[in-house]
Amino acid sequence: MTASATAGTRPGVVLDWKTRLAITVGGLLVALLGRTWRVRTYGRDAQLRPSGYVGPVVYTLWHGQMLSLLWRHTVRTGVLVSEHKDGEIITRILEQFGMFGVRGSSSRGGTRALLEAVQVVKGGTHMAFTPDGPRGPRHSFAPGALILAHRAAVPIVTITAHVDRVWRFGSWDAFELPKPFARITVLYGEPRVVQGDDVRAAAERAAEFTQYMHEDRARADVLAAGGARTSGTPSAAVPTGPADS
Repeated sequence: MTASATAGTRPGVVLDWKTRLAITVGGLLVALLGRTWRVRTYGRDAQLRPSGYVGPVVYTLWHGQMLSLLWRHTVRTGVLVSEHKDGEIITRILEQFGMFGVRGSSSRGGTRALLEAVQVVKGGTHMAFTPDGPRGPRHSFAPGALILAHRAAVPIVTITAHVDRVWRFGSWDAFELPKPFARITVLYGEPRVVQGDDVRAAAERAAEFTQYMHEDRARADVLAAGGARTSGTPSAAVPTGPADS
């Protein structure tokens, strides 16, 4: 079996029928709501062309934007999730999106999960990290994604989004649920190699990649503003190039 085939649900984690029913019903409601969202994606199809690299990558995205970003992410991808009960719930939800969970976090099961994630990537499958998860602080960049990318010798690709109409939960991550008919602009950043002679040096680049995340989010905001224009004269500040979808 491949690493991705063994990832996901862990023995001993049992969800009661009410939780399982809530996940199923919630998934159906999100699917119905998602059909109303107007999503424009930039950079996904061309993300690897500049470097000529062809292979798996490590995606990084902020925890609070997970739903907006993974809704139209059609590439088979593993996602690092917590070993807590909440992680099992997230894993079940990810499976409804065609993804799978690799269980572990910086607080519990981190070493094993990281080794499993390395095997997933080396097997040719993408991995996604929420570097500020599972408990925050919001928009902080834990080094797990950097260590994974360095050990697997693959680049990091950020995924950020601008959502024009959104409900924000009162959780630590200000989790975003796009409202009906929301416009979602998703931007895949350019592949970035994690420099460093060893994993410790790679982990020290967290501030640098935090800045990349903020810069790419600002680019997504600009792209959203350009896409929402109704006049025939585009702004010079808006990056050129068609959306992927």
